[in-house]
Amino acid sequence: MSRYRLLPSPVQEAVLRAHCAHARFVWNLAVEQHSHWRPGRTGAPGYPEQCRQLTQARAQHSWLAAGSQMVQQQALRDFAQAMTAFFDPANPARRPSWRKAGRNEGFRIVAVKSEQVRRLGRNTGEVWMAKAGWVRFRWSRTVPQGAKSYRVTLDQAGRWHIAFANIPDPIPAPGNGKVVGIDRGVVVSAALSTGELAHAAGLTARERKRMRRLERRLTRARSGSNRRGRVRLAIGRLRARETDRRKDWAEKTSTDIAERFDVIRVENLKIRSMTRSARGTVQNPGRSVRGKAGLNREILRSGWGLLVRRREEKAPGRVEKVNSAYTSQRCSACGHVDAKSRESQACFVCTACRFVGHADVNAARNIAAGHAVTARGGDGAARPVNREPQLLLQSAW
Repeated sequence: MSRYRLLPSPVQEAVLRAHCAHARFVWNLAVEQHSHWRPGRTGAPGYPEQCRQLTQARAQHSWLAAGSQMVQQQALRDFAQAMTAFFDPANPARRPSWRKAGRNEGFRIVAVKSEQVRRLGRNTGEVWMAKAGWVRFRWSRTVPQGAKSYRVTLDQAGRWHIAFANIPDPIPAPGNGKVVGIDRGVVVSAALSTGELAHAAGLTARERKRMRRLERRLTRARSGSNRRGRVRLAIGRLRARETDRRKDWAEKTSTDIAERFDVIRVENLKIRSMTRSARGTVQNPGRSVRGKAGLNREILRSGWGLLVRRREEKAPGRVEKVNSAYTSQRCSACGHVDAKSRESQACFVCTACRFVGHADVNAARNIAAGHAVTARGGDGAARPVNREPQLLLQSAW
């Protein structure tokens, strides 16, 4: 999707906020309806039935009828698509949940015609929106031709954006036959088998210090006060800046890799399970909860999932996922596997052949070669140290 910065006037911003509130209200009603469904009960209403119920609700409530019917119907369609993805076994999507004011602000418009988007100047354009009229946006690049819908969102920093639905063409393979392996980490966000080290962009040291100061100030502010609102807006701006930098880094890095290599191999990591909280339950509390929470934050800040997803979208069919078992303990030179070879986070010294190299680059070379050692023992080229204990035969006693 091609996203642009939206520049509404104060009057138009009030209309857009009302659209967001109506879309969120309709979405939450649909969530409530489906939350009462259980196996054995009558099936929850689908999209056509919910649209008929929406028409009845608009006839009874004037504040809902004052909004755009298209915005409200598209919220129901988004919910239907989310439920379809949830029940799809090949799609690891979560069940649709409640949307909260201030966090989930947005709506979708469909059936967009070409005359509803026009350019005013070199850096300015405008789009026609229901109930709001012509709303200006920053023409940072060419608007994709043939876009039939767009989505309007409001982030935590108070910025409005418009994203036109468009699937860009994939990046063609260079045809050089090169294969690259990528190891993802926390200190080094992405290490390539060529020896390159990529670090995800984030906040500077000064900005992180200011973030901590604002978070402490937020805990002291009274709930619902103007001071708390100003502090939350300042924190939202810093977080939006960090997110923008991480997305920009992921876009540039994924494009560069897709243009240089024919085959891209990455670790098959389950990031959602890796970043799960360690709090546990009241009966069985977790251990090292604060340390695990800090590790989860660093993993999410490294943009592991975003980088792989953008590579798969830009180079479809050329991204392969390799089992990550023991790739960091295997020597890329001789194939020997030993946990003691990795002396530190960045240093790898093979205990067999004394090969010395960067630990993340060594793992990336194993990923590029497609090497992954199982717990029972290797790929046949070497006998790993980490073998499971074997039961002795009865005749040996």
